[in-house]
Amino acid sequence: MRASINRPPTPSAEEDRDKEPSLGEIINIKLVESGEKEKLMELLRERLVECGWRDEMKALCRAYARKKGRNNVTVDDLIHVITPKGRASVPDSVKAELLQRIRSFLMSTTLR
Repeated sequence: MRASINRPPTPSAEEDRDKEPSLGEIINIKLVESGEKEKLMELLRERLVECGWRDEMKALCRAYARKKGRNNVTVDDLIHVITPKGRASVPDSVKAELLQRIRSFLMSTTLR
């Protein structure tokens, strides 16, 4: 493995092959392969619109853009400022519903 002051060490191809995927990576692969991830994303979008979260985030973005000046705001600025607020304000009921759906999916795939 080579190292440099300016960049992290570059892993060799052999090390990549030996690396086992994490549980989270395995779950993500199963969700994507089955099409369940897209269904969960659509459910999340619907629930966030229903509870008003999306409108709240839009309002926060607009307020931030007004405060900084519309021409002085980039998408990266908005993401940096709004993301923590957005994550913290997702209703617990929405989180619980998604978690239950993921658990159900995992139970059904492990029983096969």
